[in-house]
Amino acid sequence: MKVPHDFAVDEADLIDVVVPNDLRSVKAPETCILDALTRCGYEKDAIFAVKLAYEEAVTNAIKHGNCNDRSRHVHIRYHVDPRRVVIMVRDEGCGFAPEKVPDPTTDENLERPCGRGIMLMSAYMTKLRYSPTGNEVWMLKENAAAGHRSARKGSQ
Repeated sequence: MKVPHDFAVDEADLIDVVVPNDLRSVKAPETCILDALTRCGYEKDAIFAVKLAYEEAVTNAIKHGNCNDRSRHVHIRYHVDPRRVVIMVRDEGCGFAPEKVPDPTTDENLERPCGRGIMLMSAYMTKLRYSPTGNEVWMLKENAAAGHRSARKGSQ
């Protein structure tokens, strides 16, 4: 799947990383993303939101998509600039139907462990898109601080 059109990022601007299917291996790209967010002036709350969504996405890819199979890989693409961060996480599994995941906030699902990561990613990111097969998620977080800085510059 290509970058969703409404994410406003060119394919050529994305950094591509393929890592082994384990939680230790996904830390290096995470560090690069978080460092870039800091350099671009994202506020601590936004950095936390991106970190949480990234960790949920890669954990889902490793555990659910790739079924903890060490012969598989996690594919990560990302772009960070002062206005937005775009992250794609893809596993090598058969995918899933996000709309069929039970709502974890309903009374009958409060005790069930499924769906919370998807809910958190949706809550913390500006936009979330899945590929038709469901084994690839695209996440966008807009930098609210960038809008405040440009508004201040315009009023000076």
